Amino acid sequence: MKKYTEMNKEELQALKKELDAQFAEVKAQGLALDMSRGKPSAAQLDLSMEMMDVLGSGDDLKCETGVDCRNYGVIDGIPEAKRLLGEMSEVDPDHIIIYGNSSLNVMFDSIARSMTHGVMGNTPWCKLDEVKFLCPVPGYDRHFKITEFFGIQMINVPMTPQGPDMDMVEELVSKDASIKGIWCVPKYSNPQGYTYSKKTVERFARLKPAAPDFRIYWDNAYSIHHLYDDNQDFLVEILAECAKAGNPDLVYKFTSTSKVSFPGSGIAAVAASKANLDDFRTYMQIQTIGHDKLNQLRHVKFFKDLDGLRAHMRKHAALLRPKFELVLDTLEKELGGLGIGQWTSPHGGYFISFDSLDGCAKAIVAKAKEAGVVLTGAGATYPYGKDPKDSNIRIAPSFPTLEDLEKAAQVFVLCVKLASVEKLLAM
Repeated sequence: MKKYTEMNKEELQALKKELDAQFAEVKAQGLALDMSRGKPSAAQLDLSMEMMDVLGSGDDLKCETGVDCRNYGVIDGIPEAKRLLGEMSEVDPDHIIIYGNSSLNVMFDSIARSMTHGVMGNTPWCKLDEVKFLCPVPGYDRHFKITEFFGIQMINVPMTPQGPDMDMVEELVSKDASIKGIWCVPKYSNPQGYTYSKKTVERFARLKPAAPDFRIYWDNAYSIHHLYDDNQDFLVEILAECAKAGNPDLVYKFTSTSKVSFPGSGIAAVAASKANLDDFRTYMQIQTIGHDKLNQLRHVKFFKDLDGLRAHMRKHAALLRPKFELVLDTLEKELGGLGIGQWTSPHGGYFISFDSLDGCAKAIVAKAKEAGVVLTGAGATYPYGKDPKDSNIRIAPSFPTLEDLEKAAQVFVLCVKLASVEKLLAM
């Protein structure tokens, strides 16, 4: 079939009639499918159920230093949990703090503390005339919601397959002291599934910010979330690069087991320089008397070490891989060569990024909803929910069953075709 953009008006009208009939048939099925967020499926959650059995009422619930994990104390995490998450984060246990179940919560806290009390003795952001953040786009909607909540001005930075446009990042950061940070999902990025190149990580580590309190918010959420054993992306470790470049304090590196064990009951961590972690501890001592050490102990006993984590993630991959391949095969079979969309083919993470013809994303998402398939809102992958081209849609294949996903993928491609034809007829 020839490209939609090469069809004349009569051909497009005939195609629209055909697609309208297919759409009416789909609507009549009364589907109720959800692909709106990257949630693990029930089958993935089942992989961690034995974690519920590793601690018993008769067990010695002390950590290796003899601290009773049932009680208060150990503000930055039990040693064995720091080792486990340190291995996962590729950092020394001395450079990591263990938190509660959510790394997003720690990011929110970090921005809030910077607003009210400043970063390492610098002026609190709330006392400044302007505070700005760089936002690689398309990106993670929940990151953008945090900075929007605090009234921080967000600046779009285009993403490339190698990472953010570093020429733009370097120029803006070096000239504007009101720019205080940048959001990054450096491995299997949300939503494109890109991994920052070695050169990009090195350029980040060598940034010369005008603001002494500028920080890279390095959300390494998908560090061990590969889809394939033999085709994995590699990410250079940022903290070591920063130290090498003489910029040890430049980065906060966040991670968690949210999509490793249980999303609602995992453990989160921040890796950073000693000076940054000391700064974190100043507010933690006021905020908490210690996070859930029993959960930390539970994770250590279940996973044991990095090899245990990797073996577990291979089980996740076995469940996720067929879903990603199903969606990608459907996109290629139904839309390949039509000139009405392009998409990423990630090696890991939780998302596929789809770009429609300009001005079609909202229409596609609305049509899908009408047909019984809920997608992430169009524009969500941009600050303020405003995609300047109205073209990007985040596809999240993880949660539905394979059977439901197949139906949802067919609905999606039908909506892409229909919205594209309507767009071209209106031109």
